[in-house]
Amino acid sequence: MRNIYLAAGTHPAHLSCMATLIDSTARQHRHPEKRNRPDTPILRKPDWIRVKAPTSRGYAETREIVKSKGLVTVCEEAGCPNIGECWEQKHATMMIMGEICTRACSFCNVSTGKPSPLDLDEPRRVGDAVAEMGLAHVVITSVDRDDLEDGGAMHFVRTIEAIRSAAPKTTIEILTPDFLRKDGWEAKVIDARPDVFNHNLETVPRLYLSIRPGARYFHSLRLLERVKERDPSQFTKSGLMVGLGETKEEVMQVMDDMRSAGIDFLTIGQYLQPTRKHAAIDRYVSPEEFASYEEIARSKGFLMVSASPLTRSSYHAGDDFEQLRRAREASLAAAS
Repeated sequence: MRNIYLAAGTHPAHLSCMATLIDSTARQHRHPEKRNRPDTPILRKPDWIRVKAPTSRGYAETREIVKSKGLVTVCEEAGCPNIGECWEQKHATMMIMGEICTRACSFCNVSTGKPSPLDLDEPRRVGDAVAEMGLAHVVITSVDRDDLEDGGAMHFVRTIEAIRSAAPKTTIEILTPDFLRKDGWEAKVIDARPDVFNHNLETVPRLYLSIRPGARYFHSLRLLERVKERDPSQFTKSGLMVGLGETKEEVMQVMDDMRSAGIDFLTIGQYLQPTRKHAAIDRYVSPEEFASYEEIARSKGFLMVSASPLTRSSYHAGDDFEQLRRAREASLAAAS
């Protein structure tokens, strides 16, 4: 079975859409709130962050599948640098619940604006697509939908239920918004029992005002803690971008906060600037520093850690889920 990652209209606050830099004028219509910002400087990419343009037959085949199903991918919307590798292997991350976000994070390349009404038939179509493609693992994410009373929680629930009905053997990973000020609707999503509940903290608390102004660090952390309180069997996962001006000590403190909230799986990747109007890259973190972060995180007790320049939340998600499950089994066996 293949792993194709279907996402629900994503905000990189959920996917870490750390995109490849493009000319700011080419995408200004996607980010009207950034149009009048001064251009930020560009740092030349080091050799370790460069990727080849996608040209393989597998990439073309996945692109055709996506188009024929009328799906929108996070891979394209977020300008993910791994699109060539993932699509060659028939892995893709789709967006449901719309492709327009109600927030305007300074690192994000997904369009900002007023979203369209929900497509109520979408969950069924996603379930059918998962079954038709024979997927072993699926990832579902979404943009922030602050315009909806429940923040899109019930759309997540219906999509999970549709996948369970159409493809009962497929494992499900969700990559959710923060459900800020949505009065406990996240409990409905937790009770739908996805296999992995992922919500990205994205950056250190000090940088939230400039990087994630519409979010609240401790609210996001508490969301993941509530998952474990309500259903300890669910795996929880979160991710960080580095290269935004954070210090190593701040990253280590976030790791400690995550472990206090019971988070199982940590991803750390390099922030890549989508356009000149987005937050500037402070620096490129070396592969050696990523290796150090991974070692530190593992020593703090995470079941799984993925830390590298090109790590993204849904990158290798199916393979990582199997490793995560084995890691838990080994941990329980050691404790007994």
